[in-house]
Amino acid sequence: MAPPRRVAVIGAGAAGLATLKALLDAGCEAVAYEKGDRPGGLWARDNSSGLSPAYASLHLNTSKGRTEFADFPMPAAWPDYPSADHIAGYLSDYAGRFGLAPHIQFRSAVARVEHGQAWTVTTESGDTERYDAVVVANGHNWDPRLPDPMYPGTFDGVQMHAHDYRTADVFQGKRVLVVGMGNSAMDIAVDASYTARGPVLLSARHGVHIVPKYLFGRPSDATGGALAALPWRLRQRVAETMLRLAVGTPQSYGLPAPAGGLFQNHPTISDTILHRLTHGEVAARPGIGHLGGDRVVFTDGTADPVDLIVWATGYRVSIPFLSPRWLGPDPERLPLYKRVFHLAEPSLAFVGLMQSTGAALPVVEAQAKLAAAYLSGSYALPPADEQRRAVARALRAAVRRWGENARPHMRIDFDQYVADLPREIAAGRSRLARGARPFTPKETVV
Repeated sequence: MAPPRRVAVIGAGAAGLATLKALLDAGCEAVAYEKGDRPGGLWARDNSSGLSPAYASLHLNTSKGRTEFADFPMPAAWPDYPSADHIAGYLSDYAGRFGLAPHIQFRSAVARVEHGQAWTVTTESGDTERYDAVVVANGHNWDPRLPDPMYPGTFDGVQMHAHDYRTADVFQGKRVLVVGMGNSAMDIAVDASYTARGPVLLSARHGVHIVPKYLFGRPSDATGGALAALPWRLRQRVAETMLRLAVGTPQSYGLPAPAGGLFQNHPTISDTILHRLTHGEVAARPGIGHLGGDRVVFTDGTADPVDLIVWATGYRVSIPFLSPRWLGPDPERLPLYKRVFHLAEPSLAFVGLMQSTGAALPVVEAQAKLAAAYLSGSYALPPADEQRRAVARALRAAVRRWGENARPHMRIDFDQYVADLPREIAAGRSRLARGARPFTPKETVV
């Protein structure tokens, strides 16, 4: 009998833990490399990796029923929208429940992943190990993205990225501008509105749909999930009508109109931002025109004095341990079969390199099971040309829905995707039964 396949997993956040569990369940010998000192990745605020963007007031913006792992439900007594600390504890408990910690090398940052006859993983401390396959699960919300190019002019005050925000004490007595319209921007603007001097300014060039956490007495994503069987454009019309009846439009609160329809750009989930806007504690502003020393000038010609700018402008996709040979010129545009398998070498797999319309945990759990099925030899991929055609079809559909400039390679529809991957595993097993070749390591690593 052949020895079990040895697989390296890079990261021990939600994606890495789900992958590690799936590989062990499938009979693989798996090792996870984690830069920090505990499981949980970006959710663990006190993780020694220093990469976590979690702030004290952070809570899920998807409900627990739509966020939990299928293999490990969240406690029934928890609120519908648990805190970041709840989720960090949940991931730690997940690792404990399934005996994952002995398979994780903590404080082991990966410096290089290289491929020859086998995969070689080298840590920053110089340790090297060989594996039959590698699964990249290092997350993509840890490398801050600032406006590029930066706005013209100079600014005399303090600038920080949302990644570095922890508590609202930093805003005490300051005139604050938050730039962005995502979930973090809204949370930080609300937090700042209780300690800042004067109204907190919220600036954005493009608007988004703002969805309250509850619609008609239920978590809003559960309401959306009930429409999942409908084509997305019909779902969009129904959901936009429901949202307009429930809270009105962003324009009625002084915010810019959404740049696309609901389900086309990622909505911002917030119960509190509209309340703070209507009370004058947060004030909407258009995009920035230029920086003017102690003030910021906006595109409509107005200007406000500002002491501190928070750039809530998102994150870059960074996979620093892989060469451009594997990533191409831009990791955000990396084509992957089912958003998991590298087209040139499927023993290099990715879990979590996606942008979901819903929660992340069920997605990475499904991806992990697909990767484990292939790497354990119980699932066969379709022929390479069929994989490429499938990737091209998915990209065309994503561009039609989300546009060229919204990471279309990474975009997935949560409900459709989570339903599709178990069907893909079944299809791969059927291919195997018909004689398709399973994953076979080039050189058995022991």
